Amino acid sequence: MDLILINRNIRLRDNAALFYGSLNQNYRVIYPYDKAYWNSSGRSEVQFNFFLESLQELDDELRKLNSCVEIFDGGFTDLRKYIDENFQDSKIHVNHITETNYFRNKFNDFKRHFEKTQKILTYNDFGIQTESINRDKWSHDWNKLMKKNLLDFPKPNIKSLGKGLLSVSQFKEIKGFSKQKSHQSGGSSKAYQLLNTFLMERSKGYSQNMSSPIQAEDSCSRLSPHISFGTISVREIFQKLESFYPFSTNKRDLSSFRKRLYWHCHFIQKLETEPELEFSSMHRMCDNLREKENSELIERWISGETGFPFMDACMKYLKERGWINFRMRAMIMSFASYNLWQPWQVTSPLLAELFVDYEPGIHIPQVQMQSGVTGINLPRIYSVTKQSRDQDPEAIWMKKVLPSLNDFDIEDIHNANLNEKYIIPIVDLKESSKHARDKIWGARKGSEFKTIARSVYLKHGSRKRRNA
Repeated sequence: MDLILINRNIRLRDNAALFYGSLNQNYRVIYPYDKAYWNSSGRSEVQFNFFLESLQELDDELRKLNSCVEIFDGGFTDLRKYIDENFQDSKIHVNHITETNYFRNKFNDFKRHFEKTQKILTYNDFGIQTESINRDKWSHDWNKLMKKNLLDFPKPNIKSLGKGLLSVSQFKEIKGFSKQKSHQSGGSSKAYQLLNTFLMERSKGYSQNMSSPIQAEDSCSRLSPHISFGTISVREIFQKLESFYPFSTNKRDLSSFRKRLYWHCHFIQKLETEPELEFSSMHRMCDNLREKENSELIERWISGETGFPFMDACMKYLKERGWINFRMRAMIMSFASYNLWQPWQVTSPLLAELFVDYEPGIHIPQVQMQSGVTGINLPRIYSVTKQSRDQDPEAIWMKKVLPSLNDFDIEDIHNANLNEKYIIPIVDLKESSKHARDKIWGARKGSEFKTIARSVYLKHGSRKRRNA
């Protein structure tokens, strides 16, 4: 009997562990539920509910193949003991995922234990290189992998359904999880619907509209949580895009989307290559830039009570929907790191918890980029008031998200000049931006900084233009 471990690969199609593990048609599909993982930094209930909804759909589909998802109530340490006691002769199939240090350490211990007897088979997912990483040919290798044939659906199970572990329905009942829903529904069927409507209709104007919090909700693919939790593979998205592209009337928009599939994997590779990035700045000389933590400022920021209407609207919208477009994510983080001058190591996990689509390998490098600590990206301080005018000139969206703004003058809203009638701004934008520029550019001076920055580029920099 083969054991197939499910984690963030909750799909039937193009799932290496599920496909290869099912070939002998005698297998069990197991998800190890680690409560500590779901309570760890950056994880949240809305993410788990999306995950569980996706797991339920996978279970429904597997039952048509005389299989099911079984839930082991325990982490990798307990699962190792369970397998040793009950499945001594079984092969273990699992897809590699790039995760935070908590998960990585637990999984690596699990994997090393079974590697001794060659019982475990690990498959690399969506182009992330785990060994012999070569950034000079990374783009070439990624494109090559994206064009490989998709793996088929798993084979039917000729044995009876698994016994002894919890079914998905039993797990939900016993644990008594809340009914809190994310704004987006989980499951592969929803992923395919989103992909089809995006390619056929919604992608028109994508290049321009994706920066707007007003238009991005419909114009963006909205596939990010599905990619993060693996209800659809990046390779399948890529190939469906390629097949549709020749017939499209909006090739520019689809080309822009294709680039973001590449960048998705490019950023995840950074965390895979250097797991320490979860806690340490990419450029180590930037680690001590922000030593003091102001809990009051951070609480006002994460609660959407900064006194800057556009910033507050973005945060309230994010908290309600579990998603906001990339430009606004960058601005939110820029405000925390530059204007509030708070350590990214503190603000990063708080922000991650709000995203249904939290992907550590993207979130953490992006947080560092928006905080000016990579050494290879020029610091960019987003002006909250400029973004307010650019993205919502008539303040229509802000007033919708924050009805308390309805009676205020548009210019006063943009300028955050509402005083005690709204919330007094928690920081002076001009002064705080100048302070941040002085600190960041002061740190970037000198030959030592440049030498380290060069080594960062060699390890993490994109060579896409040269090798695509």
